[in-house]
Amino acid sequence: MVQPLTDAEQLAWRTFIESSWALHTHLEDQLRADTGLSMNDYHVLVVLSEAPERRLRMGELAGRLVFSPSRITYQISSMVKRGLVRKQPCPEDGRGQEAVLTDEGLAALEAAAPLHLITVRDSFIDRLDPAELAAITRVFSKVRKS
Repeated sequence: MVQPLTDAEQLAWRTFIESSWALHTHLEDQLRADTGLSMNDYHVLVVLSEAPERRLRMGELAGRLVFSPSRITYQISSMVKRGLVRKQPCPEDGRGQEAVLTDEGLAALEAAAPLHLITVRDSFIDRLDPAELAAITRVFSKVRKS
C-alpha cells in the first residue's frame, strides 16, 4: 500500500504544484501579451536556434521538449502556418521530417527574448538568492532524470 504524504510532504508538494502552475500561467500570459508567442512556441524557437544549422528531427525535438509525437506535430504545424519554422524531409534518409527555424522565426525569437527575460527575472530569478537557485537546479535535475 502506498504511504500517505506526511504534512511536510503534502505542504512541499502543494506549494510546488500551485506555485509552478501560477508561474507558468503568468509567464505564458505575459509572453503572449508582449510577443504573440506561446511558451511552447518560444521553447521550440530556442531549441531550434541552438541546434546545428537551426534544424532537428521531429522526434529529437519532441524528446527535448518532452512532447508526444502528436503534440510536436500539432505544434510545428501551427508554427509553419505562421512562418516561424518549416518542415522538410531529413537530408540523411529522406524518410524522417525535420523542423527548421526560418529567418522569421529567428527574428521573432530575438525580439521576444529580452521581453521574456524581464518577466523571468521579475517573476522568478530575482526573487531567489544564489543558494536557492542552486538548490532548485539540483532538485529538478534529479526529478527530470526519473
